[in-house]
Amino acid sequence: MTLPRDINEDTHRGLGNVHTPAGYDWDDNLTKQWPTTPPNSIHKALQTYHSIQSFDTKRMEPNLSSSNTQPLLEEQPPTTTTKSRGKLALIPLVFLIFFEVSGGPYGEESAVGAAGPLWAILGFLIFPFIWSIPEALITAELATAFPGNGGFVIWAHQAFGPFWGSLMGSWKFLTGVLNLASYPVLCIDYLKLVFPVFSSGVPRYIAILVSTLVLSFLNYTGLAIVGYTAVTLGIVSLSPFLVLTLVSIPKIDPSRWISLGQKGVQKDWTLFFNTLFWNLNFWDSASTLAGEVEQPQKNFPIALLSAGVLTCLGYLVPLLAATGAIPLSQEDWTDGYFAYVAEMVAGKWLKFWMEAGACLSVIGLYEAQLSSCAYQVLGMADLGFLPQFFGMRSKWFNTPWVAILVSTVIALAGCYMDFADIISSVNFLYSLGMLLEFASFLWLRRKMPSIDRPFRVPMGLPGLIIMCLIPSVFLVYVMAVATRTVYMSHQKMKVELTGGTFCGTAKSE
Repeated sequence: MTLPRDINEDTHRGLGNVHTPAGYDWDDNLTKQWPTTPPNSIHKALQTYHSIQSFDTKRMEPNLSSSNTQPLLEEQPPTTTTKSRGKLALIPLVFLIFFEVSGGPYGEESAVGAAGPLWAILGFLIFPFIWSIPEALITAELATAFPGNGGFVIWAHQAFGPFWGSLMGSWKFLTGVLNLASYPVLCIDYLKLVFPVFSSGVPRYIAILVSTLVLSFLNYTGLAIVGYTAVTLGIVSLSPFLVLTLVSIPKIDPSRWISLGQKGVQKDWTLFFNTLFWNLNFWDSASTLAGEVEQPQKNFPIALLSAGVLTCLGYLVPLLAATGAIPLSQEDWTDGYFAYVAEMVAGKWLKFWMEAGACLSVIGLYEAQLSSCAYQVLGMADLGFLPQFFGMRSKWFNTPWVAILVSTVIALAGCYMDFADIISSVNFLYSLGMLLEFASFLWLRRKMPSIDRPFRVPMGLPGLIIMCLIPSVFLVYVMAVATRTVYMSHQKMKVELTGGTFCGTAKSE
């Protein structure tokens, strides 16, 4: 009697990891030669084959290091890829990644105030090569190899098992919702310049609440709508910087670019590196919605490259224009100073346009981050790390409404934290998650060297280790400068959320 070969001998049959009992040989004419009641592993393979095609388990490899290796098909998590309408196309994906990472030059001003024009320019020129590009390359490889909702949760789970998958999920989710909490605060901070009533007290709290709920409802209406909204917001929010650059060209003095800062102004390297870090991270966030993307194996690498070029140019070009066009007043270079540069260079009309663009950019940032958080929760529910209730979709829009609601509620609670604490907490948690992500990436290269990777970082394992080691050193630095308050609050949140996700993991096992 003949049975399918082990997946180690033939990884392209699409039937999963079916082990061959002793005495059986391979034959391509499977259906004619199976017994009336096939063995359990084959029976399960046939039952679930069509439901797992979208996750593409035919490209997986078994964990040979385990002494208790089970058929991979039995270990493989359920598919997290939807086949429904409203898939995310390439251009909306580019702008969602752009808003996950950047949203425009708003917020980079502090780098000049902390270290001077030259260091700021060098920072936004060099830092992408030692941080952003490695992170984007890792995301491109793993998102195309494991194209399902959940992203980095799937990667850690495949590399190290369910506990580490749930731990990655808890760290990254807290990073996302705390980052999410900062955007309504920023939006109201811009609005209070026009409407001072929102500066403090009950009106401010109500404004934060209403803006958060309205923005979350937009996310509820569908990922495709959010994607094309991001395209519009991106174009509108970047346009005043394009105008600023063009108007500044005749006034640029290149000698201002090489200034190390004003005499008597002390450099704040912690603020400088935190500003670079906050403005150039989160390249992996869009991986959590890979299951909602049209042709993710093809579109994700293109989208990451396009968003990377857009982001880097969006930071460097306005920075060169602004620092070269006006004399340096270093202490004035704080968040929002680009608007005053616009007024000095072109007039109040450009200042108002830039402030309006800042508000629109915040909306784009919120929508992109909420999408990432919601589809991460959906993916974790599909993978069995959370109860299935968290993966419920809307009947009208097919969006994960429970995940959106949970993310919104937690973000609302975070909105009333101090803004500086929010950013420090986000950086600390994000650093922990990225260290685990680097480790997952390297271990998957060693553990599953032969799986189909539509995009593959063109390096061997030693080169990849060096590529990951350099940003890892910086991650450790970011964690080291975190305040004790942030550390203690992180420990409390980590224990609470990890406990919940580990319970879900235990149930799935």
